[in-house]
Amino acid sequence: MTGRFIAVVGPSGVGKDSVMRAMAAAEPRIVLARRVITRPSDAGGEDFDGVDDARFTNMVAEGAFALHWPAHGLRYGIPVTLDAELDAGRDVVANLSRRSLATAKARYENFMVISLTASRQVLAERLAARGRENADEVARRLAQADFDVPPEFTPLTIANDGPLQTTVTAALAALYPVSA
Repeated sequence: MTGRFIAVVGPSGVGKDSVMRAMAAAEPRIVLARRVITRPSDAGGEDFDGVDDARFTNMVAEGAFALHWPAHGLRYGIPVTLDAELDAGRDVVANLSRRSLATAKARYENFMVISLTASRQVLAERLAARGRENADEVARRLAQADFDVPPEFTPLTIANDGPLQTTVTAALAALYPVSA
């Protein structure tokens, strides 16, 4: 595989999906990984394929996922079909759980991590605004917001407290530096 598998991680509400969409819109070498999640398709937020738990289990058994993991009472999967994009030299950007980083690194030789951060206040505002979680669920997600990438990874860390374009510009500049 010649493309890079780029894992984007960060606490709930940090804006991973917004940043990834904007990166892909600005850079034709980037392909977004569309996750499969055991959540109703009309739940809002990111673009994803919603399936029930039984279908997800069948998809795992069928080898449909390059990566899959549980988090927040749901199951998430990255389709194995994205390997063809990497083989074609494109970079695949995926919203991953930090628990799945070791598995992803073992699978993809050309692997990197972007860790997005934001203040607790910004996270709380974004979680409340998206309306997917009740107050108790928002509180649980904020309790997990002290986000540390495992020490065996050296992520590109970018603050996403300000304008989206600032974050996207920083990420793309790091991924595709201009030669002098």
